Amino acid sequence: MKQKLSIIGVPMDLGQSRRGVDMGPSAIRYAGAIERLQNLGYDVHDLGDIPIHRPDQKYADAHLKNLNQVVEANTILAKMVDQEVAKGSFPLIFGGDHSIAIGSLAGLAKHHEHLGVIWYDAHGDLNTSETSPSGNIHGMPLAASLGYGDERLTNLYSQTAKIKPENVVIIGARSLDPGERDFIRKKGIKVYTMHEIDFMGLPFVMKEALDYLAEKTEGIHLSLDLDGLDPTEAPGVGTPVPGGLTYRESHLAMEMIAASDLLVSAEFVEVNPILDDRNKTATLAVGLMGSLFGEQLL
Repeated sequence: MKQKLSIIGVPMDLGQSRRGVDMGPSAIRYAGAIERLQNLGYDVHDLGDIPIHRPDQKYADAHLKNLNQVVEANTILAKMVDQEVAKGSFPLIFGGDHSIAIGSLAGLAKHHEHLGVIWYDAHGDLNTSETSPSGNIHGMPLAASLGYGDERLTNLYSQTAKIKPENVVIIGARSLDPGERDFIRKKGIKVYTMHEIDFMGLPFVMKEALDYLAEKTEGIHLSLDLDGLDPTEAPGVGTPVPGGLTYRESHLAMEMIAASDLLVSAEFVEVNPILDDRNKTATLAVGLMGSLFGEQLL
């Protein structure tokens, strides 16, 4: 991993329908993210927050809510990620809802033809406007990045798919819509549900996932949704699903990614301080960043 880190905040709450997640980047900073990373020896550059323009009308398209604003913010994010990678910096993005992954991956695709993705999440985020029960774009970023869905999302920043199905691993899934299940089967996406994690154990799952990606990719982007963890561990999320990954399992997952030396970028999303308990979820996110960036007890 590189010694220079570029922090990009994306206070986006328009990819879903619960207010508060726009304060996620501030909550993560308040929990000491910058200081934690600096103490690990990184040269941290905080680039501030991308401006988010609120819509002047209620959902022009109920199947793709706030599409214009999501596209605008993600286009800015994609350009910033592209520029920071070109400078030799590691992009670390603070969300905001998970729709921001569209911009993260679009910017990274300019530099990585075979980018691996670990999608650490309770959800698949593989819906399109045709399959989404809600029309919320935070449930579509992985599908859009794979080239499926509305062309304003799939063609964002470049008119091509940003990643390949065989280079994606979803970890922690336990809430998949019918259309997502069909998509996973048809595209052969590797998914470790909580059933597999409970049955095989998190260390086995992470080793298998990292070995799988190491064989076919040139680096890994970690897209970590805090709802991948159990709500008892991370209560400040908009779409909590019981039965998730534990605090210790998640730290081990981050430690194993760090040890793989494959990580090229990361994002932490869906921290909602309005729904949180004394900033517990943002503090947890910062702790996981510590493990991801090489923090050790001894």
